Amino acid sequence: MSNEKPIGIFDSGFGGLTVARAVMDLLPSEDVVYFGDTARYPYGPKPLDEVREFAFQIAEYLIDEHEVKLLVVACNTAAAAALDELSTEVPVPIIGVIAPGTQAAIDVSEIGRIAVIGTVGTINSGAYERAFSDLSKGEIQPLTLACPGFVEFVEKGESSGEQLQVLAERLLAPIVSANVDTLLLGCTHYPYLARAIGQVVGSDVVLVSSADETAFEVSRQLNEIDLLAEKEKEGKRVFISSGDVSWFAEVGQRLFGPELASAQAHEWNPST
Repeated sequence: MSNEKPIGIFDSGFGGLTVARAVMDLLPSEDVVYFGDTARYPYGPKPLDEVREFAFQIAEYLIDEHEVKLLVVACNTAAAAALDELSTEVPVPIIGVIAPGTQAAIDVSEIGRIAVIGTVGTINSGAYERAFSDLSKGEIQPLTLACPGFVEFVEKGESSGEQLQVLAERLLAPIVSANVDTLLLGCTHYPYLARAIGQVVGSDVVLVSSADETAFEVSRQLNEIDLLAEKEKEGKRVFISSGDVSWFAEVGQRLFGPELASAQAHEWNPST
């Protein structure tokens, strides 16, 4: 495996761009290929078996067609559905967002009262309960809450407004009454809604995103296996969408920045 091969990052749509941004900022010399599966988003309401199939298809595509040296599952639902199996079956190192985010929440919480919000699929999987049990040695049992509808606002490019505020107040009411001190955003789309979420839960609650911690884990693993790119070069960025690429670039540029000026298309076969 060459040091100059790219890092592959994928998500159902735009949420994983928060992870991609953190990786690019931390490792500017690395080439990055980002895949947004917008033709089949959102993953959250879908059966985990179906999401698992999607994750394997994307992993195979990024490994075979782009020869990635490391794969980041920048989607909590896909990580919950497929990370364990992917880790044993794909020929490159693979990193999810659940464990890094969980560790970050444990580290910042002062009283151990932590809530996690995510998609229906992620929350129903129990992945965060297992992660907190493993990483806190059973000391922390998080309040987990599904927030259907949040992803759709991000995918429409909407991060504020009355409709979002009303939805946030309704969905987050159990967290407000639970007196937590830390809220883990258990979906990579949710950092784009941080202002609206923060207004509802209050300034005393620390919002934690897994993006930065995931980037640190990428750096650690690449360094450990001696696959970090040469620092003298500037990394190349490739963005791929399975849906409408012009829409992906338009919304993605608003969320991510000018580097996402265009995207490449990838069409799944009708049978997939």
